[in-house]
Amino acid sequence: MPPRQHEKEVDICLLLEGTYPYVRGGVSSWVHQIISGLPEFNFHIIFLGGHPDFYDKPAYDFRENIVGFEMHYMLSDHGHLKPSPRSGDEDRFDDWGDFLSYFQQNEHPIPGELLLRVSDYLGKEKQLSLGDFLYSRASWKVLIERYRETANKQSFVDYFWTYRNIYQPLFILAQISQNLPPAKAFHSVSTGYAGFLGALCKQRTKKPFLLTEHGIYTKERKIDLSQATWIKDSHNTIDISMHKGMGTTRQTWIRFFEQMGLSAYHQADEIIALFEGNRQRQHTDGAPSDRTQVIVNGINCQRFEKAYELRPEIPPMVVGLVGRVVPIKDIKTFIRTIRGAIESLPELEGWIIGPTEEDPNYVHECQLLIESLGLQESVKMVGSKNVAEIMPELGVMMLTSISEAQPLVLLEAMAAGIPCIATEVGACREIIDGAAGEDAALGSCGEIIPIASPTEGSKAIIKVLGDAEAWKTTGDIGRVRVNRYYDEPMMYEAYRKLYKEAVHGRDRV
Repeated sequence: MPPRQHEKEVDICLLLEGTYPYVRGGVSSWVHQIISGLPEFNFHIIFLGGHPDFYDKPAYDFRENIVGFEMHYMLSDHGHLKPSPRSGDEDRFDDWGDFLSYFQQNEHPIPGELLLRVSDYLGKEKQLSLGDFLYSRASWKVLIERYRETANKQSFVDYFWTYRNIYQPLFILAQISQNLPPAKAFHSVSTGYAGFLGALCKQRTKKPFLLTEHGIYTKERKIDLSQATWIKDSHNTIDISMHKGMGTTRQTWIRFFEQMGLSAYHQADEIIALFEGNRQRQHTDGAPSDRTQVIVNGINCQRFEKAYELRPEIPPMVVGLVGRVVPIKDIKTFIRTIRGAIESLPELEGWIIGPTEEDPNYVHECQLLIESLGLQESVKMVGSKNVAEIMPELGVMMLTSISEAQPLVLLEAMAAGIPCIATEVGACREIIDGAAGEDAALGSCGEIIPIASPTEGSKAIIKVLGDAEAWKTTGDIGRVRVNRYYDEPMMYEAYRKLYKEAVHGRDRV
């Protein structure tokens, strides 16, 4: 990777993993919102993706205050490296082995001095190159030592490939950190690879590092890994808090992400959560409590004024789910929920509104479920739509997710006067029932249901759509709440203050 020439000074370098500008909605919408809403700051974007084949055209047009953009791939093909015997620098690999030992536990973050030292030589020829990692005698020695100390009951072949797949992306992150733009502050919008890169940026530049988490990345990776079919072991489920009943390969991957998150937390100057529940989870996962704060997401409420004006007097018999068709959104439960509700509301339709490209196998499974339940005329995958335009056609906004942070789509539905039904995950209860105090006194703007409960979901749909007057009142409560507590100028002001302090210094703001 040749050094890049960075000419223009940058206010904020955004570190993004698999989101903006290639994936629409969710975190990407928020990133675009922040860039657009704070034009007084300029931004350089470092995008971390999987493989180049995963990304096509950007889903967003860049604003004028984006002054730099670069892409890096964690899974890019290194087949151009021909296997060749080499000895490797044993001193470097001894240091590398000490570094890797931190990924076998989640009690202590990687010390900043060790982060800096390893990131300085990783990926460099005649120091510790990727070729040295893959083919050297010194690397083989470290691999054998790690295997004997941590996984000697596991198949060595499985361990060998796990070792290579887990640690190879760290070479890419180190090389990025060796060629950073001249930024005054770095801001990661997750832990994971982007957050770990932020930790390296902090050590290499000594500039402020901000960390915002929408969902708790480590928790979501645990969920993904518990369901991953590419990991072959004798267990299908795990206790994500205690690692019980889990194969060694899953443990290795989970501890890797736990350590990346922990190190990012300890290098960050400010750690932002979207609601108090996630802030407390950050503390549980090792974030220093004196660096955390809550900044809720905001939306442009005015964008949904027309949708509210077009809201019909009688609730449309349509339940909308806006989101990616992926397992964490539990689209299958949504489909089964519609099947149950149709028993009482035969005209009911369920619309799945969102992209289908991310997980084609899961999309196919959902389509088969729709067919097997005879719902071809009742449940429709309509693809991505303009949410503001489609709101007046919906009677209910529903989320059946097994994990969320603070879903913007609920706020958008509330701004349009549409009642909401959501699983009790993330900030959903706080959004629908209100935070304690004056917010909760407004009343509820919908229903909270358990995870993976089609029966309770069906009951909630029937209740919300069964009384037209109550439907309107419930929707109006949501509209008052979102305008009072979630209007985007409040979010902009909070991030404006954070950025000013990071760029100019707290004493000068």
